Amino acid sequence: MTSQNPDEARAAANAAAASQFYNLHEIVAKARANLNQNDWDYIVGGTETETTLRRNRMALDSLAFRPRVLRDVSKVDPSVEVLGKKLRLPVVLCPVGSLESFHPGGAEPVVKAAAEFGVAHMLSSVCDPGLEEVARAAPNGLRMFQLYVRGDAAWADDHVERAIAHGYSAFCITVDTAHYSRRERDLAKRHVTAGRRRVQGRDFQMALDWRTVERMKAKFKIPFAIKGIGTAEDAKLALDHGVEIIYVSNHGGRQLDHGRGSMDVLPEVVEAVAGRAMIIVDGGFYRGTDILKAIAQGANLVGLGRMQCYGLAAAGQAGIVRMLEILEDEVTRALGLLGVTSFGKLDQSYLHAAAPANAPHVFSAFPLWEVEPYRY
Repeated sequence: MTSQNPDEARAAANAAAASQFYNLHEIVAKARANLNQNDWDYIVGGTETETTLRRNRMALDSLAFRPRVLRDVSKVDPSVEVLGKKLRLPVVLCPVGSLESFHPGGAEPVVKAAAEFGVAHMLSSVCDPGLEEVARAAPNGLRMFQLYVRGDAAWADDHVERAIAHGYSAFCITVDTAHYSRRERDLAKRHVTAGRRRVQGRDFQMALDWRTVERMKAKFKIPFAIKGIGTAEDAKLALDHGVEIIYVSNHGGRQLDHGRGSMDVLPEVVEAVAGRAMIIVDGGFYRGTDILKAIAQGANLVGLGRMQCYGLAAAGQAGIVRMLEILEDEVTRALGLLGVTSFGKLDQSYLHAAAPANAPHVFSAFPLWEVEPYRY
């Protein structure tokens, strides 16, 4: 008997995932079944009271649509062009540390899935394998690299140079982690996460300021992103320092407690940027309608963090591909039902403030997920 070649194996895995998962909440349920409690809590948890985490969903759930009718939507195209590459969806699988906790391949099956399907990928510097191996795994994909600064200027510059040499399209520094937060789910269990174990050099992250951005922008020509922008004031400062990509994020509610939801922050950042930079947003985005709301509000890309982890834990690379296929179906149908044929035709006129129908929660996007063993 001859062994299956890689393309045949991938196709078989994708077919198996397609036959197993018809809805996104089924992927979530499978991830829960596959993970121990510590790894599950790492995905779903936030900091302290988890208020910021809930506000991410509340901000999204507090927006309703204003659909237009009697428009020809027989052909809907949800693709976009970003950094010179065409993507099937305006999505980036955003940086998540310690992905190896959910799959032995870590970031490798994630970047492969992103390239296979056709979305962007941003690699975290605290995730295995490293940037070189991830680049080799998906040489033709739209790849970006995110750095937690754990060393001096020479240490940081080395990462930029390596990212440029290995074809990354943008370089990102995360700026909302000057201090590691109190994640009480872990503290209450006395569980030390991989992220907390990787604390060497944290003083360098604490000491970051705008002079760091100014120095790196002057030295390197790669498009530069700052992840963790939460106000119009900091968005303007980023523009003043030549930053090309403004990344609105509150770390999924895992850093500062009692922060605002990302979708509450996005409008003021969009107004401040005024088209002078690309805008990425993450924080509680799970559904196709979530993506539409962010793009209508002025974002260019939507980051998927937890949803990426669910797909990876459920079925590896094939699980992420299937997750993206379902999202694409949700997006395409929602665009057509709004009366538009592409993301370029969406704007704020399609949104309206409304009271949430469900209590905000990390799983309020999945109200049908009520199986007793998977209670959260």
